[in-house]
Amino acid sequence: MGSHTPPSIRLYIFIFSAGLIAISGCNRQDPSTETTNSVDVDTATEAVFVPSVVTESDLPTDIQRDSWARLPLPNRASLDNDGQRAFDAIINPDSRYADGPRGPIAMWLYSPAMAEHIFPASTYLRFGTDKDQRLTELAILATAREVRSQYEWSAHEPLALDAGLETEIIEWVKHRRTLDTPLPGLGDTERLIVQFARELISEERLSIETFTRAQELLGNRGVMDLTGLIGYYNFVNLTLKTFDVQLAPGRTRLLPNFWTESAP
Repeated sequence: MGSHTPPSIRLYIFIFSAGLIAISGCNRQDPSTETTNSVDVDTATEAVFVPSVVTESDLPTDIQRDSWARLPLPNRASLDNDGQRAFDAIINPDSRYADGPRGPIAMWLYSPAMAEHIFPASTYLRFGTDKDQRLTELAILATAREVRSQYEWSAHEPLALDAGLETEIIEWVKHRRTLDTPLPGLGDTERLIVQFARELISEERLSIETFTRAQELLGNRGVMDLTGLIGYYNFVNLTLKTFDVQLAPGRTRLLPNFWTESAP
């Protein structure tokens, strides 16, 4: 095309060529941009999460300041004889609640007979099974993560660390990484417990493969005890949600809010 090409055609050719250049530029990415865009949800959430401290202004307006829940702490004096007996079975110098009712247990005491029956089961499931405390806390964290319970997670992450659960495993559960992630301390039993919790809570049923593997590693009694532990902490979570039990001001939130953020 020479000088005889009409101006309108030359303008069209210029615009068309510029468009091709722009499209070509859009299809090319800077290496650093490619890397950023390929980060999965887990890693992105992990990278931006910073634990935060609960403040008074964070609490809903219907929360009682003695219980940090929708109902005040139950008053032993207001209970009948059966209620006081149940209260004393849970709140006593030899109990882990020697200092008084708190958290979900405080709400249970509005039904003293129920609390009296459930509390011994909770003690067995947490401290009486064949699993050591490290594996018990792993199962509790896996449950708390699956139901996205800030209260349960923030209460038990420090307990898991105290029980010897590796920080790397805690972060793996927190960000719901894939089960084949290689980590120190993450053996067959640890993987099985997390997979068991994930399937039991979030799938229609536990797969036959996971059930069979659990039988091999834990035995039939161990399978039932693990199911009971996961079921118990689901019940705790429902108590927390019903009464909107809050972390008290000054406590630290240790789990991202997966109710509002993208959850893997």
